[in-house]
Amino acid sequence: TGTSFVAMSAVGIIGSGLIGSAWTVMFARAGYEVRMFDVEPKQLDTAKVNVKARIQQLADQGLLGADSPDVVYARVSFSNDLSTVVTGAVYVQECVPEKVELKKAVFHQIDALAGPDTILASSTSCIGPSKFTADLKNKGNVIVAHPVNPPHLVPLVEVIPAPWTKPAVLEKTKAIMRELGQAPITVKKEVNGFVLNRLQYALLMEAWRLVEDDVASPEDVDTAVSAGLGLRWSFMGPFQTIDLNANGVVDYCEKYGENITAVCKEQEDSRVMKHSETAKKIEAAMRKTVPAEELEARRLWRDEQLAALAQMRKSKEKEDSAAKRSRE
Repeated sequence: TGTSFVAMSAVGIIGSGLIGSAWTVMFARAGYEVRMFDVEPKQLDTAKVNVKARIQQLADQGLLGADSPDVVYARVSFSNDLSTVVTGAVYVQECVPEKVELKKAVFHQIDALAGPDTILASSTSCIGPSKFTADLKNKGNVIVAHPVNPPHLVPLVEVIPAPWTKPAVLEKTKAIMRELGQAPITVKKEVNGFVLNRLQYALLMEAWRLVEDDVASPEDVDTAVSAGLGLRWSFMGPFQTIDLNANGVVDYCEKYGENITAVCKEQEDSRVMKHSETAKKIEAAMRKTVPAEELEARRLWRDEQLAALAQMRKSKEKEDSAAKRSRE
């Protein structure tokens, strides 16, 4: 399946929190030598436990691949020496908090140690790469690779080049993401929220209006997505959906476009979410179902559902691939 970058390749992970740990597991599962960095030794100790547990969890869920948990974990090393982690790496993934000045400082340090062809990627969910990479020596090698939480179970990665990112860096980053089993998309220009969050926020704001205007309860809005839209959206995008809901996209727009535009005009008034009564109303509805002390257990339940969905998708992809081969 194309060029492989794995053989004898090292990657550096900068930051040992949840996202850094998830990237570490994904790279190690794919066969890379993974070096994780953090300035805090205690953080690294915690990461060691988390990485090992997550590798075992993926094995238990049938999502680790052919290698044993011990073999995968043996590919990972931990260090509080940045030079050890970055020197000789083909790819470095930064996972530090979302602060522009912090990212600038970290990237300057990485840039000074990286080779001329090392890809320097950021996990940022909201900061365009041009905001923290303009002064770098190797700024043509910088890119954003934004995962979705939890990354080891949700394959989407938004790949965002800076204006000065080399085209080959964009293509190689996407190829590496595919090697990890992820599904990269290209965000062609820096926009606030990238693609995923812009889509998510559009739906969230309409959900908010429906509750605030007393059209539906918070619980029923959630059901409209989980028992309605979400089922199709777990394997089809919005354009694929409308393509099948009529005789193609143009036919759909001719039949329904006028009414859709009219509805969307009603949706142009964004609401204030911070310090709002609606937030309190939705919070109260959520706590009826999941008390505050059970939130962590509910997150584990969410991840179990995502793992089951990942298993099903993997199995279905194998079936579809076999059926395609039999037709050829």
